[in-house]
Amino acid sequence: MSTTRSAHTVWKGTLMEGSGTVSLDSSQVGQYAVSWPSRAEDPNGKTSPEELIAAAHSSCYSMALSNGLTQAGTPPTELNTKAEVTFKPGAGITGIHLTVEAQIPGIDEDAFRAAAEDAKANCPVSQALTGTTISLTASLT
Repeated sequence: MSTTRSAHTVWKGTLMEGSGTVSLDSSQVGQYAVSWPSRAEDPNGKTSPEELIAAAHSSCYSMALSNGLTQAGTPPTELNTKAEVTFKPGAGITGIHLTVEAQIPGIDEDAFRAAAEDAKANCPVSQALTGTTISLTASLT
């Protein structure tokens, strides 16, 4: 079974002076303002494509890591994952850095590191972003 999720954006005006609203259609959890200055400068209460990618990547990575750890017999108590997407005007997305802090009873550092790297390589969002350098910092807490 496959699923499809959707969102849409209504943009008004030019790139530099215009703005838009992105709506999360499938979940209907909200509409969020977007603009070029919020993307390339200070967010000022608005989101950006890169922030939305970071949200998708951090949640997907957490799910993949949780699943891998559980299948290995060491289910996590908690995973705290941050995704930082770097955007440079004119160059685009130049990298993504994942940071995960994990509470996992009964796991050693080597097994955790292997699971963390596997999730980085194999979560569906990482796979969709294969043209981007993705780095990882993983630690047990």
